[in-house]
Amino acid sequence: MPTATSIISSQSDIRMTINNGRLSAATWLCSPNSNERPDGININTIVIHNISLPPNEFGACGADGTHYVKSLFTNSLDWQAHPYFQTIEGAEVSAHLFIERNGAITQFVNFNDRAWHAGRSSYLGRPECNDYSIGIELEGSDFTPFTATQYETLAQVITAIYQAYPKTHRHLTGHSDIAPGRKTDPGDYFEWTRLRAVITEILKQE
Repeated sequence: MPTATSIISSQSDIRMTINNGRLSAATWLCSPNSNERPDGININTIVIHNISLPPNEFGACGADGTHYVKSLFTNSLDWQAHPYFQTIEGAEVSAHLFIERNGAITQFVNFNDRAWHAGRSSYLGRPECNDYSIGIELEGSDFTPFTATQYETLAQVITAIYQAYPKTHRHLTGHSDIAPGRKTDPGDYFEWTRLRAVITEILKQE
């Protein structure tokens, strides 16, 4: 098991640690949509996604006050609550992390386990990205810029993952890159250069 790691962002005083696959800065909400990774698999890739439910609406919650995305990842979404939900009824999906517009983090799957986030996919010629990757969902869409807080939080998370799972270093990609033609997220508004610059600043503080 990876040992505990910590990182202090140059952007804030938040200290993030990863202990046995759990991120200290995240609220834990277990998803049933996960399973064990195949034997002998090394975690070596981070995949960035975006999601909003209903599409292009942020912060929307059900009658019980639970964020719709959280309900989706825990198989508790009311499919009748919105017409769009009926088009995805029965979907069983998850991600390791979900980062909201305000930077709040929820963890649904232990990093050491396989989240169901990538679907049919391939990275550098290697298929089935779920087997060896960590999936991070940002609350957003292909048509809206992400928030500064999301970039800062995401950079902190990624740097902590780099330390806990060193093989992920230099293997940061988007859903559209591993499933071209099928997926478009995190979208054209996602600023890869901005993210990498914040990560670089954090790494300089080590």
